[in-house]
Amino acid sequence: MTSISIIGSGKMSGAIAEVATRAGAGVQIVKRSAESMSAARPGPDYGVMGDKLTGDLVVLAVPYGAYPGIVERYRDQLREKIVIDISNPIDFSTYDRLKSPADSSTAAELVKLLPAGTAVVKAFNVNLGDTLVSGTNGTTRTTVLFAGDYAEAKVAVAAFVEAAGMRAVDVGPLTRARELEAMGFLQIVLAALGKTRYESGFALLE
Repeated sequence: MTSISIIGSGKMSGAIAEVATRAGAGVQIVKRSAESMSAARPGPDYGVMGDKLTGDLVVLAVPYGAYPGIVERYRDQLREKIVIDISNPIDFSTYDRLKSPADSSTAAELVKLLPAGTAVVKAFNVNLGDTLVSGTNGTTRTTVLFAGDYAEAKVAVAAFVEAAGMRAVDVGPLTRARELEAMGFLQIVLAALGKTRYESGFALLE
């Protein structure tokens, strides 16, 4: 089974660690420093920035603004990994726009930072953390939408999601990441306004 390194120790990091546990995958959580706050949970191996990445999949569970520093530190290691971008670059001061360029996405911008040929997959950004932890969205299985340009990378991400009991749907090439970010933006704004619940969100019915 695929192993996973999660950079970041916030709520989404914990949610994806739970997904990995259900999938039977080894989990490494990389924190900013030994003093960084994170939910103590049995199972994952904890490390700090600069430690070797042990996972086949590497999830960037940090704000998009932290990406350049992470890539600078881990450039050579990331070349050999499948890098998963889960970010929703919302301007949280206004909740009114995405910070990514109008003709691009955080995933596309990440590709520019990484060595040529690094496999980047956009995934999990349309999923609120509670629906990943429970594996359900309302009365249906949680669906994880993902996009990418490398077939083997997408197969690995889909297998990881499905091993955790959820549904994986390939929405196309990495250019579709822009639409996924728009969906994530809308879902988070609706939840913040109380029009939906953080335990629910968008669902793709089977």
